[in-house]
Amino acid sequence: MLARFNRLFPLWALLISLLAFFLNAPFAALSTAIVPLLATVMFMMGLTLTKADIERIVKDPKPILVGVILQFVLMPVLALTFSKMFQLSNQLTIGMVLVGSCAGGTASNVVCYLAKGDVALSISMTMVSTLVGVIATPLLCAFYLSETVSVDRLALLFSLVQIVFIPVVLGFACKFFLNDLANRVETLIPTLSVLLILLIIAIVVALNADRLLDVGLITLIAVILHNLSGLAGGYTISRLIGLDIKQSQTVAIEVGMQNSGLGVALATEFFSATAALPLSLIH
Repeated sequence: MLARFNRLFPLWALLISLLAFFLNAPFAALSTAIVPLLATVMFMMGLTLTKADIERIVKDPKPILVGVILQFVLMPVLALTFSKMFQLSNQLTIGMVLVGSCAGGTASNVVCYLAKGDVALSISMTMVSTLVGVIATPLLCAFYLSETVSVDRLALLFSLVQIVFIPVVLGFACKFFLNDLANRVETLIPTLSVLLILLIIAIVVALNADRLLDVGLITLIAVILHNLSGLAGGYTISRLIGLDIKQSQTVAIEVGMQNSGLGVALATEFFSATAALPLSLIH
């Protein structure tokens, strides 16, 4: 039942977006909850990490390194390319580059499981990219957005430590010291993550309800192309480098699916609700 619910995530995202668009006031009132919601998702990600994940990274780092490098090199470049191609506004360009500079999210692990990919590799990649992203995301945003907006790299870094690093470490610590309790709730984590991400999407849509009709379609096309290009690029480059089909499929999913919740939290905290719009459409 839960797996079926998770599999229909795109449908739930569409439905909750429509609800938030027409009934925006209750969701918009929850704007301050975006960061705590995301921190909770990061904490739950930490709960899923095991000693075996760490050992896997040490024993076979190549697929993880390939995926993480592609994630932080390919996706920001594609984001800026499509933003310029479709002549998106400065705020929408910020949103595109921001999501392109973010790590993979827990939704990618769910999709990888449903696609019969290498789930252990997916989880390991998400963990590594999340931790690397604490440093990489502020630097990439400052580099690619220097002509668009001033980026406070230190404030962004500090925020990422609070929202991502600390919750993940706390989750991992709980997994280590309270293993039996963590194991009992672990099967619920993908579904809980989906629910929290859906709520974040609803809040962002509600905050942008009056602007969606003006910028929604062209932005949606840019976001779709960004995702598809990431998936195609991740798979093609992985195969060319020598990864097997299953590993390449997993890398493609990880590269093509960013942590939209994190991007939304950073966009609303440091830029604007409009900057968060691209992150709520499909990622």
